[in-house]
Amino acid sequence: MIDEDIELYSLFRKGDRKAFDTLFLKYYSILCAFGKYYIPIEDAEEVVLDIMTWLWENREFQIIETSLRSYLFMAVRNRCLDLISKNQTKRRCYEHMFAEEMQTSFEDPDFYVVEELMAKIEKAVMRLPDSYRITFEMSRYQDKTYKEIAKELNVSIKLVEYRIQQALRLLRVELKDYLPLITIIFPYFL
Repeated sequence: MIDEDIELYSLFRKGDRKAFDTLFLKYYSILCAFGKYYIPIEDAEEVVLDIMTWLWENREFQIIETSLRSYLFMAVRNRCLDLISKNQTKRRCYEHMFAEEMQTSFEDPDFYVVEELMAKIEKAVMRLPDSYRITFEMSRYQDKTYKEIAKELNVSIKLVEYRIQQALRLLRVELKDYLPLITIIFPYFL
């Protein structure tokens, strides 16, 4: 640990609130910036607050053998990855429940409305410019993260974000008459 961090951490473990506040102010912004590479900034801020709160509440029992900085970065990374995993699991559950519902409703006349809607969505996706379409399909159909897409396409994460934003914008314009129905049936699509 950096000498200053060692001293602050020692005081912090003994319950010195000023030492904790100093460490909090020193690391909060940089940890949030680091977390936003994994998840949206609002979620990253919440993750960092949770970690710092947990660290304060468990200060007497917590022994950090690496540097405090490394420990905090690793904690933020792991918590962000956990959050991503939970969100993907939730999404899969919703999709699974929807698929089961669809199987039981083949005789339902509404099924054909959904089938028609899916065809319209697929046509709209196919009309996207290739770079937008490929990036969008990797995100929505292959469930890849922006980081994975950027690596596979050999582009920056910012470009991946831009392409998906543009794809969504174009799809919303093309499918504007169906947006209420799409948001009910496919809540994570647009």
